[in-house]
Amino acid sequence: MRLRSRLPMTLLLVAIGLSTAVLGRQPGADGAVQLQLATLLFDETRYAEALEAYRRAARSTDSSVSIPARVGVVISALRIGEFVEAQREAASLKQAAPRNPDVMTVHADALWAAGSFDEAETEYREALALQPGMSRALHGLARAEASHNNLDAAMNTAQAALKAAPRDAEMHHTVGSIFERMRRYEQAAAAYTNYINLLPNKDRSEKAAWSRAQVRFLRSFGEREPLALGDRVADQLHTVDFKVVDDKVLVSAKVNGGRAQDFVLDTGSEQTTVSRRTASSSGVRPITYTLSAGVGEVGLRGLQLGRLDTFEIGTLKLSNVPVMIKAPTLRGLPKRETESFSPMALGLSMIIDYRTRKLTMGRRLPDEPAEIRMPMRHHRLSLVRGLVNETHPTYFVVDTGGEVISISTATAAAINAQPPRRIGLRVYGTSGWDRDAFLLPGQRLRFADAIDYRNFAVVVLNLRAPSVLLGFEVGGIVGHRFLSPYRVAMDLDRSELRMTRGGAPGAAVNP
Repeated sequence: MRLRSRLPMTLLLVAIGLSTAVLGRQPGADGAVQLQLATLLFDETRYAEALEAYRRAARSTDSSVSIPARVGVVISALRIGEFVEAQREAASLKQAAPRNPDVMTVHADALWAAGSFDEAETEYREALALQPGMSRALHGLARAEASHNNLDAAMNTAQAALKAAPRDAEMHHTVGSIFERMRRYEQAAAAYTNYINLLPNKDRSEKAAWSRAQVRFLRSFGEREPLALGDRVADQLHTVDFKVVDDKVLVSAKVNGGRAQDFVLDTGSEQTTVSRRTASSSGVRPITYTLSAGVGEVGLRGLQLGRLDTFEIGTLKLSNVPVMIKAPTLRGLPKRETESFSPMALGLSMIIDYRTRKLTMGRRLPDEPAEIRMPMRHHRLSLVRGLVNETHPTYFVVDTGGEVISISTATAAAINAQPPRRIGLRVYGTSGWDRDAFLLPGQRLRFADAIDYRNFAVVVLNLRAPSVLLGFEVGGIVGHRFLSPYRVAMDLDRSELRMTRGGAPGAAVNP
């Protein structure tokens, strides 16, 4: 059935291809034909080819062709991670048609991909005020609401988007991701399956492969409750000691009732991770593969995905915990890969007090006084907004597993950073050696008008691979150096990062 249903489209593609081959040699090439070709290529998930066709159609002098073609340029560029072109074209398009809801929405999509989440959310709402029920704007708003951890509201908005555009595969994918965060794995698997079924048979993209693997993984839980907490501990706070070794926070934990071992507290990771050795000794069997990305030349990395029967940290005990197994092992690292966990990946908020060496975790935290309060979004990772050199706002990953304060190569390009000499660094991340890393002195970084680094040397990292996987340009990372002077609360329930210097309110906070 699927082969027969696709035959007319294939013939049409051939016909249009022949037409454009002729028209392309003529000065007045038919933009409408190019637009039709681009749309068909996009529907076939051939995004790079669609982008080229949309570019040709965008040269049309007919605004009824050029505007949708330019919208197509933005959407296609976003799908293949060409964030800079998407942002440039979207900004130009917005100038040409500032009150067009379609243009406003695609401009918001580009802002979101640039990591300008606040501006994107505002524009989604403005587009919906002009055209209520617009599926793309509702989809964007659902992602924004989910990043505030308003999961019920996000699901309602995503379902409204899906009702308006039931054949849009991306809507189903977003619904699946929200269900997954709600720990409703069977419904998440069904939504991802709908996403896969709407893709062409020949789709071999990384996102499609990830979705197929994720369906297998989610359904492997069966009737098990994921990330289950016992009734007696679900609403409690759990406090444990930690130690700091080489700027890494280490916490003692047990896997499947085995011996206690050190886990790195790593809020820069989406999942609990264990080495192949620990998985083997603890009886953790791989279920499928998943994609991971981090700092390093490997970029995207295939890892095994499994499930811990139990995971214990002090008085905190969870059952049925998703886990990434670091297999195959990455070669060439200066030291062996370690185990790590993130409370946020477990659906928990946390307080880390670097002075007393205490870590507190729980579903809900007390709203304690704090010197610094920053809005915190959680879009697969926890993020806070910073300002680079007074001109460039961007979001930074809050990464307790990181050591320094860094910006991405994309951020360095955006601020037109041109150091008098390039000071190379040897930086090893979760994906190997980052050969592009360098030190950039003389920068200014501000956070919430309370933390102000002046004439500061930041590390510049190639964050292209994690940005493409996450779907937005990661602006930078704040790690141990940023966090360690403070008592830090990462509060998912309130979408807030709270910081108090030295655990004592009233202390100076400017570095």
